[in-house]
Amino acid sequence: MHNHLRILVVAFLGAAAFTPAARAQDAPPLSAVAARVDSLARAFVADRDAPAVSVEVVRGGDTVVSAGYGTADLENQVPATAATLYRIGSITKQFTAAAVMRLVEQGKVTLDDSIAAYVPNLPAAWRRVTVRELLNHTSGVPSYTDIGERWARRWGDPMPPDTLVALTANTPMWFKPGTNWRYDNTGYVVLGMLLDHVTGVPYPKFIETGLLRPLGLEHTYYCDTHRVLPHRASGYAPTSDGWGNAAYLDMTQPYAAGALCSTVGDLARWNILLAHGKVVSAASYDAMTTPTGAAKVHHYGFGLIAGSLSGHAMIAHEGGIPGFITSTAYFPADSLSITVLANSGSAPSDPLLANIARAALGVSLEQPPARIALTAAERQRYSGRYVLNLPNGKTLPITITAGKAALMAQGIGESPFELVPIGDDAFRAQFDPTLRMTFTLEGGKATGYTIVQHGATMHATRVGDEQR
Repeated sequence: MHNHLRILVVAFLGAAAFTPAARAQDAPPLSAVAARVDSLARAFVADRDAPAVSVEVVRGGDTVVSAGYGTADLENQVPATAATLYRIGSITKQFTAAAVMRLVEQGKVTLDDSIAAYVPNLPAAWRRVTVRELLNHTSGVPSYTDIGERWARRWGDPMPPDTLVALTANTPMWFKPGTNWRYDNTGYVVLGMLLDHVTGVPYPKFIETGLLRPLGLEHTYYCDTHRVLPHRASGYAPTSDGWGNAAYLDMTQPYAAGALCSTVGDLARWNILLAHGKVVSAASYDAMTTPTGAAKVHHYGFGLIAGSLSGHAMIAHEGGIPGFITSTAYFPADSLSITVLANSGSAPSDPLLANIARAALGVSLEQPPARIALTAAERQRYSGRYVLNLPNGKTLPITITAGKAALMAQGIGESPFELVPIGDDAFRAQFDPTLRMTFTLEGGKATGYTIVQHGATMHATRVGDEQR
């Protein structure tokens, strides 16, 4: 699950593929890595990036760090640990993709078959879409998470897969299947429906009993809010004065696209098992990690992104869902697994993971521009309602609110995030410190802004005052 701004953050993983290869060097000592990771994680919490973060770093056969930092439950003051359970959002997709690939290996599913061969009663335009196109986001099926308020106002409603499909059943296809790429949560809901029909077991039960438990993943669950799950973290959203509880999302809705929760230990184990042929065959893993066709430019395989960091090959994905931002990555040539799980919907988990990886690989860390102080009156210059023009031709209404302690931005149907001032009317975002938002002012008041993020530029126009 992703919002419109976070979806570009996935490009962090792919864009890094163009980083010049780092000079070969010996990996730093484990003790030095552990100390640096501990420092990075503590600073992450101290900087108010999230109330809590849990981190696991495994290099070769050594668990370098497995720890929690901060507070997993603010109301009960429960400290985070390595055993803390977080919603992992779209990291779920690689579990769904692996389950589908197991059926491919068994001869029960063919990647280039129409999805209609496995899932009945889909909209007519969707039936020509192939299983492969759903796996790598080239199907053109419109995603329910992209319809704005029409979906956001129903976040609290239980929705079985058929209802999720119905949300966009009458929406035109984004593009002819296979001709383009666009991140698509409905596509993965449909893949969950495929698993339902082919296995005869509902996805929530199948993913636990048919995939996770046989692999020894005892602390990964379908994150049903009605269940009592041990060590479950609460999810939060930043406010202008601190932290608030994240918006409630009924966990029937993310389904096979984003409904799992897990621990850093289980995800580290998953990374290693998946890469070493213990989950799917080597050929299936190669298919999952080799982008093809229209997905190639986005470095997207099947539920996994194939990129690199400082010249080191990396297989990764992130997850965003109300109250949580999570990231996990495996560096095959370095036998390095890193997982970062945080309980804030605006947490910069990707940049933290990247710096942890740099520490483990022995390359220089990157630091975002320093925060400067703004008075309440200075923050008020930027408050208002704006319309952001997205790269896909759509628009996104965004409200910017000047609070007592911070400037907050929130797109319709999305989690709020803090705008961190860095000077000259420019801001960065906590969830991606590389993002730059620069305002244009007239008469001491903002009239619009420009966002630059990973090579993409977006413009927004002010349309009114902040609604109070």
